Amino acid sequence: MTGTATKAATTTKYLSWVTLALMTTSSVASLRSAPTMAVYGLACVFLYVIPAILFLMPTSLVAAELASGWEGGVYKWVGEGLNKPLGFLAVWCQFAMTIFYYPSLLAYVASTFAYIIHPSLAGNGLYVAIVIITVYWAGVYVSSQGTKTVAGLSSMGLVIGTLIPGTVLVVLGLVFLAQGNPSAAPMDSSHLLPAWTGLASLVLIVNNFLSYAGMEMNAVHVSSLRNPAREFPKAMFLAMGLVLVIFILPALAISWVVPAASLSLTAGVMQAFDGFFSHFGIGFLTPIVGIALVAAALGGMLTWLAGPSKGLLLIGRSEGYLPPILTTLNKHGVQQNMLVAQGVFTTLIALLYAFIPNVSSAYWILSVITTQVYLIMYVLMFAAAAKLRRDDPAHPRGYRAPMLFALCGLGAASSIAAFAIGFVPPSQFGAGSPWIYVLIVGGGMGIVGLLIPYLFYRNRSDSWKRAVPEGEKA
Repeated sequence: MTGTATKAATTTKYLSWVTLALMTTSSVASLRSAPTMAVYGLACVFLYVIPAILFLMPTSLVAAELASGWEGGVYKWVGEGLNKPLGFLAVWCQFAMTIFYYPSLLAYVASTFAYIIHPSLAGNGLYVAIVIITVYWAGVYVSSQGTKTVAGLSSMGLVIGTLIPGTVLVVLGLVFLAQGNPSAAPMDSSHLLPAWTGLASLVLIVNNFLSYAGMEMNAVHVSSLRNPAREFPKAMFLAMGLVLVIFILPALAISWVVPAASLSLTAGVMQAFDGFFSHFGIGFLTPIVGIALVAAALGGMLTWLAGPSKGLLLIGRSEGYLPPILTTLNKHGVQQNMLVAQGVFTTLIALLYAFIPNVSSAYWILSVITTQVYLIMYVLMFAAAAKLRRDDPAHPRGYRAPMLFALCGLGAASSIAAFAIGFVPPSQFGAGSPWIYVLIVGGGMGIVGLLIPYLFYRNRSDSWKRAVPEGEKA
């Protein structure tokens, strides 16, 4: 009986590769980026597939090898492969990208919510800024209480905020075309590739790299598979297919009904729903869809608000990289002071929406800064993986990525190329000064992604070190 029970207990620890694929899909796929690519019409297929091959695949397979050989996340990987200072920089960038991610996410929430109360507010920068600041600080308060009431909402986010609305959007789009209505964007073979109008015409592809970011977090589950070497690639390729379907089809549906010239990068999803629902005489459903999208986005924000800072918290406490005021926990065991400090920056960034006339411009700039900061971490991760395979090939690994050095080279080159392209203003923002765009993007990335972690590291102190409870170690 004991042997049978032990065997059963061991069996239940394994994940199926399909389950892992669905977990990955739910953490990566979203409708939020659909308007960004809808402006390209049929060419969005090309602009989604290329980043998947150049970035998503290398990231997934390389992170799987690292996660199966070294516990502790990106700090451990880069710290072991390169050095501890660069490990700190990597985990900092993983955290710092959220400083820009939350304003862009909440701008989407604000614009979506505007369609519930008054659609004209979607383009009002002051309204968007007020929503970002109010909702973020409300989220900090809720998270600081250690509440878990939003966990269920977040876990259902893929269904209520992505799959159901996305399916409705695509079905209505197909019916719209079947009725003989013309598509707002050309759907012929001559538009499979984006029109070349200079380097600026390809800048939007940068946002797609961030759309696929986060795969390194899911790689930690590789050891939960029964046969990682065979099952993990299958899980990742299935997830890649599902993510592409979720990204591409709704973007196409939006391009069918909303002309690119009038498409909002923040409210484009609701523009499409509003257009379809008005056409079919069911406009009363627009607020219902808006509520579903807002609820799913807010649930995800609340659940993940403290998550990215947890890795930085553990490293800051154990290595003395952060002052005690930031690593002190409140009575609920939450790093409240770190969230408040993050909120100060989030508030300042949110004010951009109040001072930049075009809300879509502010949204795009923040998305690019987010990508720039995150790409620093990926370059370090690829370099560390190659060095660990070369210097320590005998280290036990549950999964070995095929052609690892080629994958690392491809992933690093893609990350560097995307990083460089991120400094080129996109074509639809050509009216403004390109130097101002470069200054904002470069300044935001340099200060948050490089200068701040450098100052923390330079002023590190042994007196800042705090014991990390065994159960909380990364």
